[in-house]
Amino acid sequence: MTVQRVLIAYGTKNGSTAEIAEWIAEELREQGVEADVRSAANARDLTPYDAVVLGAGLYAGRWQRDAAGFARRHRQALTHLPVWLFSSGPLDASAMERDIPAARGVARTVTRLDARDHVTFGGRLGEGAQGFIARQILKQGKGGDFRDREQIRTWAHGIATELTRAAEPAHRG
Repeated sequence: MTVQRVLIAYGTKNGSTAEIAEWIAEELREQGVEADVRSAANARDLTPYDAVVLGAGLYAGRWQRDAAGFARRHRQALTHLPVWLFSSGPLDASAMERDIPAARGVARTVTRLDARDHVTFGGRLGEGAQGFIARQILKQGKGGDFRDREQIRTWAHGIATELTRAAEPAHRG
């Protein structure tokens, strides 16, 4: 069986989405898939990879700009690879309670890249967050960590299953 190599690229302002990317990588590695985690701003060459997972924090219904730029810059290459997308953002339990559809711009990216899947995970906003709006949300007492690590690992496990199944040689009978 050929080991699959996956790039997990992310766009984040305050680090929450980067942690989600690391959790995804941990699960993929546990399932025998090689996984590299890179900031979308620093991920340049896709040729070593068999698949890409791209995620971003949502801000005012839009993906963080590094991830959106990555999707635009690498659109041609991404259309020839299996791609999974994720968003992080809701600062409440909604992402744990139900599927949240992709924001409009993200939905266009899903279509343009013919992504295998998109999921929205809860977000995290804690003390020291950057940005005026983030500080206002914290002042109102609406911060917190709404990420569900088990939900994230389960989603990543599904990706690993799909990739390892695709890498298995066909059996002759």
